[in-house]
Amino acid sequence: MRVLVTGGSGALGSHLSAALLRRGDDVVATGHRAPVVVAGVQTVPLDLADAAAVTSLVREVRPDLVVNTAYAYADWTVTAVAPGVLAAAATDAGAQVVHISSDAVFSGHKPAYVETDLPDPLIPYGVAKAAAEVGVRLAAPDSTIVRTTLIMGHRAAPMETLSRALATGERDGVLFTDDVRCPVHVDDLVAALLELADARRPGMFHVGGPDALSRMAIGELVCVRDGL
Repeated sequence: MRVLVTGGSGALGSHLSAALLRRGDDVVATGHRAPVVVAGVQTVPLDLADAAAVTSLVREVRPDLVVNTAYAYADWTVTAVAPGVLAAAATDAGAQVVHISSDAVFSGHKPAYVETDLPDPLIPYGVAKAAAEVGVRLAAPDSTIVRTTLIMGHRAAPMETLSRALATGERDGVLFTDDVRCPVHVDDLVAALLELADARRPGMFHVGGPDALSRMAIGELVCVRDGL
């Protein structure tokens, strides 16, 4: 299978690209601010804010599957608009679409959320992610949308980096006990994405870890593991 992975220079994108390659898929990965560093994966520079470039690349690659792991935290065009453009191009090319969204589409006012709950984001990033879901579903009604959460298990994971920096005094700040998430290991998330893609499961899926943990508890576990 020929697979196009956008955001291939990120942690999730690079781990997914490597997993696809190991099982024998033909993988093309894109990067923008940083290069893709997965040996054996064809890499292409792409600015997702350039709609014409996105459409042109999909036509050139002719993928069977497109997985969008890319985002830019403070860039509305990349996070909110580009996924719909990508999904439309993929649909025109006859490709399956898997889009990665976030639990940031929810406010956290409820103790737990299911796939049928309506988004009620509090922060601009969450608003952008919610908008992207709408764009993807309109452009590719049979797409698979995966909402995930804090991704752990790699050295560059923001939550792990923050925890180490706070513990060593490199940064000032706090971790809260009432900010509860369900962190997921990057390898588990990749496995779930491959399972959903292979099954061609359309719809919305929440893919988090099995344990609800506060930011404080997560940070303590990171520090214990790293001997801090």
